[in-house]
Amino acid sequence: MVDARARDEVVRFTSDLIRIDTTNRGGGDCRERPAAEYAAALLAEAGIEPTLLERTPGRTNVVARIEGTDPAADALLVHGHLDVVPAEAADWSVHPFSGEVRDGVVWGRGAVDMKNMDAMILAVLRGWARQGVRPRRDLVIAFTADEEASAEDGSGFLADRHPGLFEGCTEAVGESGAFTFHDGTGREIYPIAAGERGTGWLKLTARGRAGHGSKVNRENAVTRLAAAVTRIGEHAWPLRLTPTVRAALTELAALYGIETDLYDVDGLHDVDGLLEKLGPAAALVEATVRNSANPTMLDAGYKVNVIPGEAVAFVDGRYLAGCEDEFRATLDELTGPDVDWEFHHREVALQAPVDAPLFARMRAAVGEFAPEGHVVPYCMSGGTDAKQFSRLGITGYGFAPLKLPKGFDYQALFHGVDERVPVEALHFGVHVLDRFLRTA
Repeated sequence: MVDARARDEVVRFTSDLIRIDTTNRGGGDCRERPAAEYAAALLAEAGIEPTLLERTPGRTNVVARIEGTDPAADALLVHGHLDVVPAEAADWSVHPFSGEVRDGVVWGRGAVDMKNMDAMILAVLRGWARQGVRPRRDLVIAFTADEEASAEDGSGFLADRHPGLFEGCTEAVGESGAFTFHDGTGREIYPIAAGERGTGWLKLTARGRAGHGSKVNRENAVTRLAAAVTRIGEHAWPLRLTPTVRAALTELAALYGIETDLYDVDGLHDVDGLLEKLGPAAALVEATVRNSANPTMLDAGYKVNVIPGEAVAFVDGRYLAGCEDEFRATLDELTGPDVDWEFHHREVALQAPVDAPLFARMRAAVGEFAPEGHVVPYCMSGGTDAKQFSRLGITGYGFAPLKLPKGFDYQALFHGVDERVPVEALHFGVHVLDRFLRTA
């Protein structure tokens, strides 16, 4: 069982990691090495030998293996990233890199995304070292760089250049899952991620005829781009249910006692009606019943009276498992003949079985410490390092357990202002993670 020292350490480690500024601004502008060295030192103190790896100087990853008691069992990967998104201190109530603990809450960038989980992993493993605990199966621990950008210096680099470190790994647990979702009726739901939409970040380029701003120009690149961006932004994507999302809707409908013909062969027509009946809980699935494409950036021109010959836009596209071909075909249609598009960054969509023994063990671990909770599978609307590790044949789940109080909008704090995590949530997470990893 988790001891008092592990509960103290998870809070201290979360705070310490937040104070190490690992802001990832994209384009290689980040340095995770101080955080990696901090994590590696804590592992080494517990008798666990860490390996530090870099593709680019300063972009450091940590990998370690803990031998299990069953040599015939497949290994389990447990991973968390060390980098964080930018934060403007002027917008925050507490400095985003203070790691301040105030009124039972740890404040700062990375408190939920995802230095809290890094700290949980470290606290559990150090507790095991004190107690002489070994897991059933080998555990491979990975603290990665660059998850908040392309992952090229992080999990992508590890998967492509150091696959031997993950030998025997068939499953993984990582970011975003098993947190408390309060539905407003008194129910506590704990969604565990068993899928991710694919990432399709797009660059759109419109070309036309440059000229004077006062002249008639039927080949205006800005106009062409604006029309394409408008079509993309206003497009109504059709409903598409993956097995993971279907399982999520099945369990949520049962939880709320809702009868639906959703599960007929052609029952897609009932999805939107079911989402309305689910109330606040619909937020767990509504972003993953369709593909999506949201225009996010525009770049055109250099002077108000000059029509440029080229205009560029960027679009954040996401597609469900099995729907990438449809996504591509739709973008061809929406951009039209005058605008070219290409993937600025692309990663696969993922699905993981919800009837797997590992999922049952995650469900049981949450149930032991939150018996009043209801565990359901869900699909993440975005993506994690699980995408890159899937190249090695590793099936990934999102499992970073936190028990959160009512009114605590966990999902809004991802990349948000005043990111924070309650101390009690960290204590819960350490207990659940300890219980799960002992028997996983």
